[in-house]
This record gives sequence, structure tokens and C-alpha cells, in this order.
Amino acid sequence: MSIRVGRVEERTQLGEGSKDEPGLLLKVFLSSSWTCDSHLKSTSVHQLAMMNTSNANNTPQCYSLKSPPFNYTHPISSVYFSTIFSTLGITSNLIAFIVLIKSFRQMRNRSRSFFLIFLGGLVVTDFMGLLVTGSIVVSFHFTHFNWRQVDPNCHFCNFMGMSMVFYGLCPLLLSATMAMERFCGINRPFERSTNMSKSRTVYMVLMVWLVAGCIALLPLIGVGSYHIQAPGSWCFFNISSKGSDMVFSLLFSLVGLTSIVVSFLLNTVSVVTLIKVCCGQDRTQRSRDHEVEMMVQLILIMIIASISWCPLLVFIAQTTFSRHRLHDLYLLLYLRFATWNQILDPWVYILFRRAVFKRVYPRFDWSRSSIMTLYPYFRETARRFTRSSLGSNLGSDETGETTQSNVTPPSTLKSPD
Repeated sequence: MSIRVGRVEERTQLGEGSKDEPGLLLKVFLSSSWTCDSHLKSTSVHQLAMMNTSNANNTPQCYSLKSPPFNYTHPISSVYFSTIFSTLGITSNLIAFIVLIKSFRQMRNRSRSFFLIFLGGLVVTDFMGLLVTGSIVVSFHFTHFNWRQVDPNCHFCNFMGMSMVFYGLCPLLLSATMAMERFCGINRPFERSTNMSKSRTVYMVLMVWLVAGCIALLPLIGVGSYHIQAPGSWCFFNISSKGSDMVFSLLFSLVGLTSIVVSFLLNTVSVVTLIKVCCGQDRTQRSRDHEVEMMVQLILIMIIASISWCPLLVFIAQTTFSRHRLHDLYLLLYLRFATWNQILDPWVYILFRRAVFKRVYPRFDWSRSSIMTLYPYFRETARRFTRSSLGSNLGSDETGETTQSNVTPPSTLKSPD
């Protein structure tokens, strides 16, 4: 009997324990689940932070500020602009290059041949610039390729950025070099004739390309950086007011503006000197028709470069100093202006030549003497202007150079009968 009572008590205790067991299990489950959730939440936040940090570290530099695809549909970024500009520029420079080769073969004037070498370097630079950059931009508009997939390491973007800087600075530097050559040729003709040769002229063109190439390589060594630009069809250096980007932006703008100012100053002095020589009283001076033709072409090249490039160069400097946000629309608009330089440069030589003028007006005598006869007041005006501008010192130097140019070698003199 006692045994049964003991078993009943054990069963009663077990029954009470079985009744409380679900609540205990629920409490344990809820506490463990809350602990797991908090641990998972902290782990997920930490993992997301680590993923964001790793993604930021793994993002290539050219995509760190702007990443394709871009939702940019302004008409200035249309495929028609890029296609028409590239086709027109490449065709124009190709025609100019053919004309230059023919003229160089027929040229007998030494100073003119030097000038043609510089013009040839300018035409080749413009042609290659439009060919390289235009093919990339036009192919993007037609294929809409994804830069992140095609160029995950920014090699292609860096190449295009270097091309934009190189082919942008070369025409400006070549214009300044041509202005220096003409300045020496007009003001110091004998010193230049003894020190100048065709090989040295070619070396000067190569030196200009080398300087522009060194500047274009600076972002690859940490001075500045190349980034993809809207609408995603091209790459250019980052125009910013921070760190090395500011240094490179100011360097690019300063080199371009300095080249334009140097060209303007030297060409102004050369034109004034040339007017003085052409309108001088010495009738035995050598013909300056080729010098006039070269100066007209060089002045037109300078004017085109100034109008085309000054807006972009000033915009870059202004954005850097003002610390304002870069406006993509203005950048694209000013870049279109700069592209006109490569399109119009070849037409300066194609159209503004005495051979073309003689074909258009064959009855007109384009020599200097006929022009002065038709317009005698121009001679007096130019003479007064040059006297007030240059003074008597330049006149005495020019008279001495003219006298030396008219000296005939003794071997060619005929003995008097």
C-alpha cells in the first residue's frame, strides 16, 4: 500500500513537472533567439561596413567619382555632333596634309620650308587627335558599351584621358613655337639662317610632342587623375580644387593660356616689323611675299586657337579657384568649342595661299608693289604706325640686315667692260 502511494506521489510530481516544461522551453527558446538575432544583426552591420570599405577600396580610380551608366540626354552629347565633328575634322586634315606634301616638294624658299614642317606637325597632330578620340566617342554612341565591363582597370580610360590632354596641348604649343620661329625669321633673319636647319626644325616639333606627352603622363604618377565624364563617352582629368587634381588642372590651364599669350605677343611684334619692312623706302630690299603669306596664316591659326581654347581654359581655372561644383553641360559645350580648332586649322593653309588667290582672281597682281601702288595711303599710315611703335633702333637694325641681304657674292659679279 505504501509502495503504491509513493508511486502516485512520484507520478504527481512528474505530472506537475511536465506541465511547467513547455513554458520553460519557450523562455529558453525566446532568450536564445533574441541573442542570435542581436548577434546576427551586429554581424551583418559589421559585414556590410566591411563590404562597403572593400568595395570603396576595390573601385578603380576612374570610376570613383562617376560611374556608368549615365542618364544624360542633353542634345550637346548627341551622336550627331560627335560623328559630324570627327568626320569633318579628319577629312579636312587629310586634305591639308596632301596639299602640304605637294607644296613642300615644290618649295625652294628655305624659311618657307621650315614653316611647312611646323604646319605638317600641326596637321598630323590634329588628324591623329580626331582619329583617336573621335573613334572612341563615336563607337560608344553606336554600341553603348559598358566601361566597367570593357575597362575594369581603367587602362582604356587613362589612355583616352592622356590623348585628350596630349592632342589638346600640342596645337597650342606648336602655335607658340611657330610664332617664335617667325619672330626670329623676321627680326633676326641672318642669325636664324645660320643656326636653323630642317633637321633642327623636326627636332623642335618632336620636342613639343615630348613636352605635351610628359604633361599627359603626370596623372599616372599621382599628379591629377583621369575620370570618366558624362555622358560616359569620354575620359578627362578631374577638374577639382583639392590636392593634386587642382595642381594638374591649373597646370593644364596655365600652359594653354601662356602659349596663347606668347603667340599673340610675338606675332604682334612680327607683324609690325613686317609692315615696316614692306612699307620701307628702300626699294632694293628682298621680296617679303612669302613672309607676308606665312604671317597671315599664323595670325589666323592664333585667332582660331584663342577663340576655340580660351573658353575651356578659363573655365577650368575658374572652376578650380571658385571651388564650385563642376557643370557637365558647360564642360561639354566648351569642349565642342575646342574641337573647332582641329577642324579649322587645316583650312587656313588650304584656302589662305597666294596660289589660291591667284586662281580666284587671276587678273589681279598680288605682288607687294602693286598693292602699295593701289593703296598709297596704306603705305603712309603703316609707316607712321611702325615708326611710333618700333622707334629708330629697330629701323637701323633692319636697314643693316637689308643691306647685308642685298650684297652679291664676289664670284657672281661681272667684271666691267
